[in-house]
Amino acid sequence: MKHLFKRRTIVTGGAGFIGSNYLNYAVKKYPRELFINVDALTYAADVRNITVPDKKNYAFEKADICDRPAMTAIFEKYKPTHLIHFASETHVDQSIMDPGLCLRTNVEGTNELLLLARDHKLSRFHLVSTDEIYGELGKNDAPFTESSPFDPRNPYSASKAAAELLFMSYQNTFGLPGVITRSSNNYGPRQDVTKLIPKFITHLLRGKKVPLYSVGEHIRDWLYVDDNVRALDLVFRKGTDGGIYNIGGSSEYTNLDVTKTLLRMLRKTEKEIEYVADRAGHDFRYALSSKRIGRELGWKPRVRFENGIKKTIAFYKQRSGQRT
Repeated sequence: MKHLFKRRTIVTGGAGFIGSNYLNYAVKKYPRELFINVDALTYAADVRNITVPDKKNYAFEKADICDRPAMTAIFEKYKPTHLIHFASETHVDQSIMDPGLCLRTNVEGTNELLLLARDHKLSRFHLVSTDEIYGELGKNDAPFTESSPFDPRNPYSASKAAAELLFMSYQNTFGLPGVITRSSNNYGPRQDVTKLIPKFITHLLRGKKVPLYSVGEHIRDWLYVDDNVRALDLVFRKGTDGGIYNIGGSSEYTNLDVTKTLLRMLRKTEKEIEYVADRAGHDFRYALSSKRIGRELGWKPRVRFENGIKKTIAFYKQRSGQRT
């Protein structure tokens, strides 16, 4: 199979939230390219997320990116030319309970991939990172730019910052070609139900209350996953080598605002909110400036927050077997 395609891209974490949405988009858009989905199928992954399993330019390999023999075999089998790295432990609460989880996957796993990318002389390595590496903003602070300093405030964001530094060291030391993207909070279909929006939707669909941290004052910049996928693909293909690109949604809402939107759309009242103790190290606000990707690649978000929420609710209703 590998000999039929000149461009062969490994997509790590392709059965997860953003990775699956990317594959569903790219496999159809680029039928002359091979996409190899490498996923360990942990709690955050679901093979149902892949809508293109029968396409000739799609392949799946179940493997842990930390497993060097398994990953070496995959590289030898497919001879990849490119790699886009989604695989990550992303749950902040879990990283607080067991920091070793995210250190293993996000740091050690990334290093294993970088070694293989170097040795196989890949044409591009795309590291998918997060706005959380910047730390938190105050209510009136300007959004983060690509030159804002790192200030990670929990084990998850620290592990992502470490992965970025490793990647930069491979660029400087070995000349590894690649790009980094830092996206704001994604939402949309196929997200793991431990995350705020799908968790609250599924709770409300089941008649359960939604656990809201503190009084819901924390602010996030929300980005619909399809908009992020378009941006990621643009940077993957056209971004300046060695470049870093912020991908923001330009839709800042408090967690209470988000909760009230979900309640209204699902015809529930605020009696369904259960206020719970805040988590440790809970960053107050994230916001990104997306001027660089807009200026260089012409990208901007298209999906308005309320429209994206409607699509997201419809997806989880369908998955739960309820009428939309």
